[in-house]
Amino acid sequence: MEVTEIVLSKGIYHLIKDHLKKDKKLTDLNREQLTRELKSATVVPAKSFPKNVVAINTKVKVRDTDTKEELVFELVAPHEAKIKNNKLSVLSSLGLALIGYNTGDEVRWEMEDGIKRYRIEEVEPV
Repeated sequence: MEVTEIVLSKGIYHLIKDHLKKDKKLTDLNREQLTRELKSATVVPAKSFPKNVVAINTKVKVRDTDTKEELVFELVAPHEAKIKNNKLSVLSSLGLALIGYNTGDEVRWEMEDGIKRYRIEEVEPV
């Protein structure tokens, strides 16, 4: 499987790395994918983080490439997540799937109801 190089801040890199060790609910497929992505990730200082990359405190618009359904949400730290306010945790299934990817990237991820494919339509800092 092809590995797309993702971009992460140092803090998010370590948060995800720690999450990989602790989360027993991650599927084997997702655990392997995250491990590969972390190994090839570009880690940059938060102050010079690219604006078109999915990160904490970004508003993200994605499209399910199979159903064409559009989702818009803000990606936040786990303690700030509130689904009813469209605030999604970076450690949620969708948050982990998209973190570090650029506008225009397509991401494949195993969700609770099967493999999903998302295209990142827009990313903007909030």
